[in-house]
Amino acid sequence: MAITKIHAIQATVHKAVNYICNSQKTDESSLISSFGCSPETAAFDFKFALSKTNQADPNKAFHLIQAFAPGEVSYKEAHQIGVELADKLLEGKFSYIVSTHIDKGHVHNHIIFCAADNVNHEKYHDCKQTYYHIRRLNDELCSKHQLSVISPTNQRGKSYKEWTSGRNGTSWKIKLKQDIDEAIQNADTYEQCMELIRAKGYEIKGETIGENALKYISFRPLDREHFVRGSLKSLGAEYTKERIKERVETKALAQTQKRVPFPARKKPLIKDYSSRTLIDTSEEKFTQSPGLQHWAAIENLKIAASSYSKAGSIIELEKQIESKSVLAKTARNSLVETERQLKDLGQILKYAEQYQSNHIYHIRYRKSKDPDAYLRHHETELLLHDGAENMLKRFGISLKHFDIDKFRNDYNALYAKKEALQKTYKSAEKDIQALNRKLDNLNQYLDRTPGQEQTTNRKPEKDFTTL
Repeated sequence: MAITKIHAIQATVHKAVNYICNSQKTDESSLISSFGCSPETAAFDFKFALSKTNQADPNKAFHLIQAFAPGEVSYKEAHQIGVELADKLLEGKFSYIVSTHIDKGHVHNHIIFCAADNVNHEKYHDCKQTYYHIRRLNDELCSKHQLSVISPTNQRGKSYKEWTSGRNGTSWKIKLKQDIDEAIQNADTYEQCMELIRAKGYEIKGETIGENALKYISFRPLDREHFVRGSLKSLGAEYTKERIKERVETKALAQTQKRVPFPARKKPLIKDYSSRTLIDTSEEKFTQSPGLQHWAAIENLKIAASSYSKAGSIIELEKQIESKSVLAKTARNSLVETERQLKDLGQILKYAEQYQSNHIYHIRYRKSKDPDAYLRHHETELLLHDGAENMLKRFGISLKHFDIDKFRNDYNALYAKKEALQKTYKSAEKDIQALNRKLDNLNQYLDRTPGQEQTTNRKPEKDFTTL
């Protein structure tokens, strides 16, 4: 595991940046990465961001150190972990520089980030809670790289030009239809299908079917302004709500296995025991007390019967777990992509504001009768202008027609999409835990191994109807 510590920088940002970017410590500068700035202009970039905030604390930047045990990771992997930590902690809002020093007995990362963010112009709040958050993120990344839970990804988020290209014309409608088709294939019910579509980042209205329901179902990606109807004219006959429901039910019927369902109770359970865990009767206190053992047997019967009654059958319970797992995976994948887009768009917003604020100095410099003198007085503003101009061009932004308000609205829409996806993902994960607990109870009570099929050779299931 790596250890972390952080401290504020209230002066001499350029000296701290120069120190961590020392070429002799960073393998000839090959182990240096940055976001929203460059090592050469970081002090100017940070100063510009700080000028946008109204908060009066003296912190200009923060210096986070992440140190690894000797021989634990390679130089390249340590640097990758440092970049991932900066990305997760700062969420694409704060400019940062990550450098990996290899001149000591242990590899360690230096992360210097601006105290003010580039999106909302708010200052980073350094306290115990945020430090514990850093430690949790650090531990998660170390577990990930230790080494082999999930392989690190080098995929970059879409550029703004790529992100917006699908929002014009009909290309996004094609993607919508593909997402609906995929949801239909993975859903067993119409309601599950709607859940999966929402997990892909769409807002839905009019999905109910009945006399008082809206005539058309409508879909809207959370980063678009208008809905599109699921009608013959807009998406085609296969994407009306009636047809979507019919397609789901037809597919589910074809896949349904013939089985005798567990008979439904006429009366609901007085108390829900399905959230409990079976009592372990192998402990000594149960073996020495027949009365206690009898009580535990009754309680375990209640728990198992309640779990069975809620599900209808073990096969149905396993199908519910599989369905919720697909929903969680879909929401998680959409969430990762949305976070990448937010990172890129946050950087664009920062450079757009930087360009707009300093463009007047560029114009005056070009019209100045003494350019050298003007440059000496306004070197910072001119450097920020040129740096922002280069980055906006790299993102494919037209300098003549860009709209900062539009960038901010796009960012807010993406952030709303992220929050909606997080809610869906957390809810699905919670449901999966509850369903798995029920399945574990039943498997344990029935002496059944997970995934065991119902065959004529296995032990008969215990009778729950006596409860």
